[in-house]
Amino acid sequence: MSERIMTLRELNRATLARQMLLERAAMSAQQATERLVGLQAQFVKPPYIGLWTRLHDFRHSELTQLIERKQAVRATMMRSTLHLMTSEDYLLLRPILQAALTRALHSFFGPNARTIDTAQLVEIARPYIQEQPRTFAQIRDYLSTLFPDTDPALLAYVIRTHMPLVQIAPGGAWNFTGNPAHALAEEWLGRSLIAAEQGLRTIILRYLAAFGPATVKDIQVWSGLPRLQNAVEEIKSELVTLRDEKGNLLYDLPDSPRPSEQSDAPPRFLPDYDNLILSHADRRRFIADADRPAVFLSAGRIQATILINGFVRGIWKIERVRDTARLFITPFEPLSEETQASLIAEGEQLLHFAEEDATQYEIEFR
Repeated sequence: MSERIMTLRELNRATLARQMLLERAAMSAQQATERLVGLQAQFVKPPYIGLWTRLHDFRHSELTQLIERKQAVRATMMRSTLHLMTSEDYLLLRPILQAALTRALHSFFGPNARTIDTAQLVEIARPYIQEQPRTFAQIRDYLSTLFPDTDPALLAYVIRTHMPLVQIAPGGAWNFTGNPAHALAEEWLGRSLIAAEQGLRTIILRYLAAFGPATVKDIQVWSGLPRLQNAVEEIKSELVTLRDEKGNLLYDLPDSPRPSEQSDAPPRFLPDYDNLILSHADRRRFIADADRPAVFLSAGRIQATILINGFVRGIWKIERVRDTARLFITPFEPLSEETQASLIAEGEQLLHFAEEDATQYEIEFR
């Protein structure tokens, strides 16, 4: 029996439904963070905005309390980038992702990475960090005194990718500024990392629940783990298979939502680096190839975006001048009056959430 062919728009709607972007969900910040398998957290505010745009009545304090109570942590995870995720997920997924983190180290530093004895470096750094939480600048400077002939950035990156560290509170909280301190994850959380025997199976199923339907390459792009075809094949009996319009084989969970391509997708504001547009090999599911240069900037910077009818159709930013907060919306194409009105209504709520202590709010289309 041939697999059902899913159109690009059907794939768009299927993932949006799982991402709580077709309609806001009534669940806790902890439940949502778990469902999303973490939130990209290069900066401290995007996880908060990412939850605000997905949940009913989300408040800053919900996520801040999770961080303060050690129920959520900010740490280096998928694609060797910072994520904010539940502590349970960190302990479960961090061992699985070690291969991806090692791969990222070698990708960034090339042959120089092979000159480092990573196990020795980790053992040297461990008592220094156990003594008290340290910033990465402190860790880098400490190791540089011991290895003066080695690139300091390489020394710090080895520790970042090979020692399970988490930022300690208030690092990662909404109004935190400065350099966060890091502690050994197991000591900060008071629990051990979970060496899951079914680790690959777990991460594949969790990804599909949050981002599917998807190809094997999609899973690899999101996780940073290579050569997952065999791991997916091993659990194929638990999955359904589909095809995209190019004929690529897609995998999915049998009971995950796959709504009609005609399902309404209201305007949404996504924060910088949102995982929605970073977690597939073929990003046309959410953004046209022609629009990517306006979103994916140099030095790995990724703009905050607006979704219109489910697809990225512009970018946004907020500027604060004294007591006035201004939201600037830059669409990629002219918008109808109805669409502008919808964006203004959503944007006003965003401004009040992001700049709650402002006294004046303005929205400008560029």
